[in-house]
Amino acid sequence: MARGKKSGKKAGPVRKWFFRLFKAGAFVTLLAVMALVIAVYVARSSLPGYEDLKSSPNGQMIRVLDVSGKELFSMGPSYGQWLEYDEIPQVMKDAMIAVEDRRYESHLGVDPIGIARSVYVRYQRGRWVQGGSTITQQLARNIFLNNSRTFARKGREMLLALAMERKFTKEQILELYLNKVYYGGGAYGIDAASRRFFAHSAKDLSLGEAAIIAGLVKAPSRYSPTADAKAAIGRATVVLEVMQDAGAITASQAAGTKPAEVDMAPEPRQNSVRYFTDWALPQLDLLIDETVEPIEVWTTLDLGMQRAATAAIQSGAPAGAQGALVAIDRDGAVRAMVGGTDYVTSNYNRATQAQRQPGSAWKVFVYMAALEAGYTPNDIVTDQPIQIGNWAPRNSGDRYAGDISLRTAFAYSKNTVAAAIGNDIGTSSVANMARRFGINTPIDVNPSMVLGTSDVRLLDMTRAFASIGAKGIAITPFGITKVTTMDGDLLYQSKFDGSRVLVDPWVAAGITDLMQTAVQAGTGRAANIGRPVAGKTGTTSSNKDGWFLGFSSGLTTGVWMGRDDARPVRGLQGGRAPAAAFASFMKTAVASRKVEKFDTELMLPEWQLEPDEEELFGAPEDGLYVDENGMPIETGRGLEYDMEGGQAADGPPDAPEQLDQDWIDSVLGRGEEPEEDTPAPAPDDRDEPEAGVLPSRSEE
Repeated sequence: MARGKKSGKKAGPVRKWFFRLFKAGAFVTLLAVMALVIAVYVARSSLPGYEDLKSSPNGQMIRVLDVSGKELFSMGPSYGQWLEYDEIPQVMKDAMIAVEDRRYESHLGVDPIGIARSVYVRYQRGRWVQGGSTITQQLARNIFLNNSRTFARKGREMLLALAMERKFTKEQILELYLNKVYYGGGAYGIDAASRRFFAHSAKDLSLGEAAIIAGLVKAPSRYSPTADAKAAIGRATVVLEVMQDAGAITASQAAGTKPAEVDMAPEPRQNSVRYFTDWALPQLDLLIDETVEPIEVWTTLDLGMQRAATAAIQSGAPAGAQGALVAIDRDGAVRAMVGGTDYVTSNYNRATQAQRQPGSAWKVFVYMAALEAGYTPNDIVTDQPIQIGNWAPRNSGDRYAGDISLRTAFAYSKNTVAAAIGNDIGTSSVANMARRFGINTPIDVNPSMVLGTSDVRLLDMTRAFASIGAKGIAITPFGITKVTTMDGDLLYQSKFDGSRVLVDPWVAAGITDLMQTAVQAGTGRAANIGRPVAGKTGTTSSNKDGWFLGFSSGLTTGVWMGRDDARPVRGLQGGRAPAAAFASFMKTAVASRKVEKFDTELMLPEWQLEPDEEELFGAPEDGLYVDENGMPIETGRGLEYDMEGGQAADGPPDAPEQLDQDWIDSVLGRGEEPEEDTPAPAPDDRDEPEAGVLPSRSEE
């Protein structure tokens, strides 16, 4: 008994403290509830009236201008007819409630069950996946708040939702929501969305159409039928399943509705400017915070250059092939961008999205790494058969020139010399050079990488050449010069940063020297425009890709051509259609610019001319080789080694025809005109990435 009494004495104070804590907690909870009620009613009294909310605008107007201030187009919210609650099809209301807020009719503006589920999923996955917001909360956020993910904003959103539920009926809130929410494509409200995507009023929405629209609210950009029809249809199918699970439709209705069979409204006609704006305008999210006030966006696009670029690609791309072009000014401003032959039939931007093998255009990184490692343009290298491990690269036609200068090897895009250089300095050095110049796609460091077997983007390659043209200073492409309000207040101004040096100036001068030779006397002669040009061709195996990249008078332009399915294109070589498109565009683009000579003095030593193995198509039955016009090419120019025996293939090695310094000077505009009987080369790019055991990706 004594022990029991002792225990009771101990339990008394514990019970007493428990009741004290319980009372304190109840009191604090009561105060919190009272404070919440007061806050809700204060917020309720400050809310605008229903008619005011109906007339308030949504979305941001954006006026897009070219570099001279000429309007390209305006974009922003589009509004359809305001539909009263009774005018909205029931399937639309049911679809939205089922997919966004199943307990809409029963909660008070905030759904504790939804919040608990959201927190649980956050705990399971380690990140926020479900927001737990009700329709009322979403409406409050769209009208009064922003999309920042902070607890303070979430708290205000909940408070406003509770206040709105006290001031408006469920029908009024749903009417506001359906008429004001953003559905993608610039459309605010279901009527604007219906007219945008289906070309008719929302009063006539079918179940399938309602499912598509209801599915857009979660991610208007991702699920927009105009951006990704497959994603929109998949999301609509999920909406139908949710509606069936919620009891809004029957299983037979869900099974009988096919979102893929819904007739979509035709897209308005677009032009190639959209390739540029589709790339440039998303950058606004990183540049400014203003999301409400109307703004003017000044872009870098030059409409004159854009028209010339479009014409060059549309007229120059081989039949059945696509083409892309990017032009970057000396400060990184993108003056023209064409991502395909026709934006209407394909808005896929091959200039910024496609990843293709660059072929010999990649050799700029090989030779820059070589120059940095101590090579000079006048160094003598040997063009001969070579084997690295079990890889044996070859020149087209299996023809080799023996001892030639580094400059000559680059000009005629000698594969065996590039392979030997890569083996000497290490392919990792070449990869590091490419990374330094802005190539951010995966790079394979196997020996064949020196011939351009790693996929790249045209924009990245053009950026690299622009940095070379800037004497080794890093160039970053950009599309927006400044952003202002309609009243002229400056929100953003671009600034050129020329502080990052990628290579020493003498390395940039050396590769410019080599690239000028390639255009004036090598594989890129079709890119001549009557003023100094430095550039490089590129062709992948079986003519699947053709490239030309170069610069003149401060403007760098890259051109790619090929098929989207990577099938061979007959006659496609970098020194032909891409180089010709480059010349066609650049003649217009730099016509009003000052002629600029490159800093490097291009002095070539005497070297012996060889037939252009980059252009030879192979020996026909009569044993003759032909050029791009079908004319026979004379052989027997000496120093052309037979693949197997090392003997001169066509003619005695002791009687070569020579190309002397006088002829080179005349080609580069520095000397006297050559004599009429002086032979001139007819090179073109005919890059064969590799042979044997290491096929390129495009060959697999």
